[in-house]
Amino acid sequence: MKILVDADACPVRDIIVSEAKAFNIPVIMVTDTSHIIDEKGFKVITVDKSFDSADFVIANMAQKGDISVTQDYGLATLLISKGVYTVNQNGFIYTNENIDRMLFERHISKEQRRKKHRFKGGMKKRTKEDDEKFRKCFVELLERLCK
Repeated sequence: MKILVDADACPVRDIIVSEAKAFNIPVIMVTDTSHIIDEKGFKVITVDKSFDSADFVIANMAQKGDISVTQDYGLATLLISKGVYTVNQNGFIYTNENIDRMLFERHISKEQRRKKHRFKGGMKKRTKEDDEKFRKCFVELLERLCK
């Protein structure tokens, strides 16, 4: 078992590394050349900036029983089909039961943006509570898989 991280915009890299270390599970961070990640107890794979290049590397490396952390619904869908436990940085696990709804909502949002509909508010700033929600979900998954 290994943990593959779609690391370009992942705000929970430190949590992943510290918890993986506690369970003695190797971590591989995949990022493109526009991001610099200092290796501290994990492997970094740097890919070019091509569209979805990090996703292709993760999908090709992933094996049944691995864990992945991504916020990309398309990548999550592919990984679920391979039997990879896939966690969102906001603290939930992608499943066959919830991914279809998320993909549909993404499609609706894309259509709204295409029609130039604007949404109020924008992105919320990440909080410590968000990090703790991720940590709790991630640790529960690690505990369940390492029994």
